[in-house]
Amino acid sequence: QVQLVESGGGLVQPGESLRLSCAASGSIFRINAMGWYRQAPGKQRELVAATTSSGSTNYADSVKGRFTISRDNAKKTLYLQMSSLEPEDTAVYYCNAEIWSALGYGNYWGQGTQVTVSS
Repeated sequence: QVQLVESGGGLVQPGESLRLSCAASGSIFRINAMGWYRQAPGKQRELVAATTSSGSTNYADSVKGRFTISRDNAKKTLYLQMSSLEPEDTAVYYCNAEIWSALGYGNYWGQGTQVTVSS
């Protein structure tokens, strides 16, 4: 089965940085678009950043200039470098990917990793 596993979350103070990773595993032929979503308590899940297989990126206005999404196709890993973190960034961050695998084409989600920004 295809799995996405996030890591790197934790508790940081405002202004600090954090780097999230999402590792894909399974009988994967190709990973197309990938993205990071987040969900804060009482809020809807929202797109934070996304990247295509060719490297094109887009960001939510709230994180533009502070977050950087990147991917290592050889390692089948997605990253989110988060800088100048704010309390408003507190949420569970989820990795999402469109993947061609032995099972066909599908959309997959990771289990999420908690990011807490507090003084």
